[in-house]
Amino acid sequence: MDQTPPQPSKRPRSLRAGALRVAPEHHARARVQANFVHSVTEYDHRFWLATGLTGVAAGVGAIVMMAVLRTIQHLAFSYHHGTYSSAAAAHSDLRRLIVLLIGGLVAGVGYWFLRRVLGGTGGEPTRSVWTGTDNMNVPRTFATGVLQETFIGLGGSLGREAAPQHFGAAFGSYFSRHLSLPAEQRRLLIACGAGAGVGAVYNVPLAGALFATELYLGSITLTTVVPAVMCASIATLVGWITLPTHSVYQVSLPATPSASSIVFAALAGPLLGLATAAFVRLIGWANDHRPTGGPALIGLPVVAFGILGLLSFAYPLLLGNGRDLAEFALLGGGTVGGLLMLGLLKPLVTGLALRSGPGGGLFTPTLSTGAALGACLGHAWMLLWPGTAPPIFAMIGAAAMLAAGMQAPIAGIVFAVELTNSISASLVPILIAVAGAVIVARGLDPRSIYSARLPQPVAAAEEVAVPADSGIAETEPVDPTVVREPAASGS
Repeated sequence: MDQTPPQPSKRPRSLRAGALRVAPEHHARARVQANFVHSVTEYDHRFWLATGLTGVAAGVGAIVMMAVLRTIQHLAFSYHHGTYSSAAAAHSDLRRLIVLLIGGLVAGVGYWFLRRVLGGTGGEPTRSVWTGTDNMNVPRTFATGVLQETFIGLGGSLGREAAPQHFGAAFGSYFSRHLSLPAEQRRLLIACGAGAGVGAVYNVPLAGALFATELYLGSITLTTVVPAVMCASIATLVGWITLPTHSVYQVSLPATPSASSIVFAALAGPLLGLATAAFVRLIGWANDHRPTGGPALIGLPVVAFGILGLLSFAYPLLLGNGRDLAEFALLGGGTVGGLLMLGLLKPLVTGLALRSGPGGGLFTPTLSTGAALGACLGHAWMLLWPGTAPPIFAMIGAAAMLAAGMQAPIAGIVFAVELTNSISASLVPILIAVAGAVIVARGLDPRSIYSARLPQPVAAAEEVAVPADSGIAETEPVDPTVVREPAASGS
């Protein structure tokens, strides 16, 4: 009797060459798990190569941009150790004003040159991911980053993280294009590169990965988290070649939360959400009224930086990205009146800088404003209910305003933990405050500090594709008259 040899069964796509080898019955059992996805094993070697290269490039970018920043700070105020604001305050008021005026002139002329001669600033990674228009350019992004770190080093009130964030995103775009990755994987790599740049510059790899997934992609799933964690970890490791390996802020929080801090968090969270919504609207207004050409493109930054220089006579903590202000509040410094003024002036000088034309980050200005306002409210609260360590109030304010400002609560909480290297039961009031702040801020203004900076209307592609199994529909029509952020949720 003829016997036909048994034909091999057709394997599922997820078990073909390049995927994990598992028995079919094991595969069936895995599918029962709620977070089962097989597409993460279908990313081919080109994708993982691009992810690794993007992480390396983001780490190198962080090193280069921080070297530029430190060099300019040293030249401006002989800053070598301690805090930047203290180094600036050690010089005369006239010296600070002149340095700020130079910073405004550098910003104005630099942005005029970028727009008129080089053809642009290199692209905006959030716009590339959210609209599906990959327009990132490495040389122009590098030039823009050096310019930003220069005028921030001269005292400009903008965040230092924008340059390494954009640099990592630009290289994510570059490697994915040159390795011919699909459009949805290119967008994923842009987001991963952006998160890796932030993770490397602040030594917060997990927060950087969540920044990429929750804020950029709007979904925390295996298919987004795994490459984001890989990319951010590589970038942080590379950054350790020259960048600090310790946490940015040295804060000591109590091991257990007090009843006072919990009640404070419940009451202060909505107030911080209100302040965040006001800040987001200020950022949106500033972006919509930026000069597009003519003498204002050069003159307005000089005026904006000059005003900051004058304010620095009384409040040198306003200078720079806000790291010194956040540290001052987190260490329990200041009075109710002083912290209130700093908490009000910091967002105003940041919005004024954006209104004048230059770009830059908003991460630390947001965090430092929250820390100052939280500490201010905390000092007043201790008059009613004493006994709680002051740093917890600043920590609550910083985490709540950052999470609400980014509209990414999980990333905001992890940023607060990694930046301070502190996690304890005191995290409970922080979570309470973050929830209240995000709900109020979202209700008053659904934009984040990032989407508020995008132009209206945005020329978007007809459809936006997203990574498979990301928790978002495969394609989503985009109204070209509005900016649409992915929902900051999902697991």
